[in-house]
Amino acid sequence: MTVTSLSKSELQAFDTEALEANLTQISLILMQHGHRLATAESCTGGMIAAACTDIAGSSQWFDRGFVSYSNAAKTDMLGVPAALIEQHGAVSEEVVRAMADGAITHSQAHISLAVTGVAGPTGGSAAKPVGTVWFGWCVGGQTHTEMQHFAGDRATVRAATVRYALQRLLGWLTA
Repeated sequence: MTVTSLSKSELQAFDTEALEANLTQISLILMQHGHRLATAESCTGGMIAAACTDIAGSSQWFDRGFVSYSNAAKTDMLGVPAALIEQHGAVSEEVVRAMADGAITHSQAHISLAVTGVAGPTGGSAAKPVGTVWFGWCVGGQTHTEMQHFAGDRATVRAATVRYALQRLLGWLTA
């Protein structure tokens, strides 16, 4: 697990062109290896899957996206134990790990990306303030987790989450 925080200038560097470039590289790597991607999203509500499927030909490498916004959806769709959510909260390393693993188990994908967070403007706490996002990536049978804190309004937090999740996925695929 890694806990980091990006500056505003770093976040702005993840522009649309960079997002498209990352997605193009991700698609080429996945197709080269015959792999497919599944996403498990809470705070982004399907925005990562939408970004993936904005790329022409994505049906060759994108399997499915799970929008598991509620705790019940995390349990029903991804097999995240309700007790895990109750013990650690939906926005936690344990839950995002279970979401990433569940996306693999409940799909035909080889690679998964999961996000859960507090996009705001409400819902934050002292322990998990607005802008807290947990990420999980299952690549090569290994699940990696990381937490980020993004500043800004709901739209900014969600957009930063999409960009960061895909940028780090590319990093894991090329590691």
